[in-house]
Amino acid sequence: MDYQNRAGSKFGGGGVASQSATNADRRERLRKLALETIDLDKDPYFFKNHVGSFECRLCLTVHQNDGSYLAHTQGRKHQTNLARRAAKDAQLGRRNQEEGYTGANAIQIRKNVVKIGRPGYKITKTRDPITRHQGLLFQLQYPEIAVNVVPRVRFMSAYEQKVEDPPDKAYQYLLIAAEPYETCAFKLQAREVDRREERYWTWFDGDSKEFWVQITFKTEREERYSGVPGLGGSGVRR
Repeated sequence: MDYQNRAGSKFGGGGVASQSATNADRRERLRKLALETIDLDKDPYFFKNHVGSFECRLCLTVHQNDGSYLAHTQGRKHQTNLARRAAKDAQLGRRNQEEGYTGANAIQIRKNVVKIGRPGYKITKTRDPITRHQGLLFQLQYPEIAVNVVPRVRFMSAYEQKVEDPPDKAYQYLLIAAEPYETCAFKLQAREVDRREERYWTWFDGDSKEFWVQITFKTEREERYSGVPGLGGSGVRR
């Protein structure tokens, strides 16, 4: 920079640079530094849009010229996002190696499946005659289920769903999905489900294409004293 002939400076000494001049000099130095290390033709995040501006696809920023973009690549925001992306790619690579995916198989492509409607189902109320535990038995028929597909089960709270507004915290939803059928959602009371093996289980009959889900709710005593040693266990009422 030329520091001569500046107001407030002595002859032969460095002048007082303004804030705008300092910023311009900093951007120019960063641009020259980036030109030595970055080839814009090989930068995967460099993009020129239809109006002639330059965009950074990593940081989602817009720049008026390539010098502004190059200065941006040397900034803290871009460098931080690069480090995050590298860490994410490394984690994904380790996961693919653990699962045995390599090459083109390492990218999971979402399939567009044409839904063919809802499956037939039957719901039966159950009650243990000894412990008085109440539950529900779901039977769903999937005669056209895809090959090597097993139905999946998930519980969803009222605040996760987007169908009923406002959500009612007194209810929860049981979701059962199997391609190519539509996902079935059953509205249940928001009671805690007993996850023990004999109280909660699923089974798919590959011959009859029928899927069974047995859920059992905890008693009021078990819900009230859940987590308390000696009080949360199931007992026989006398």
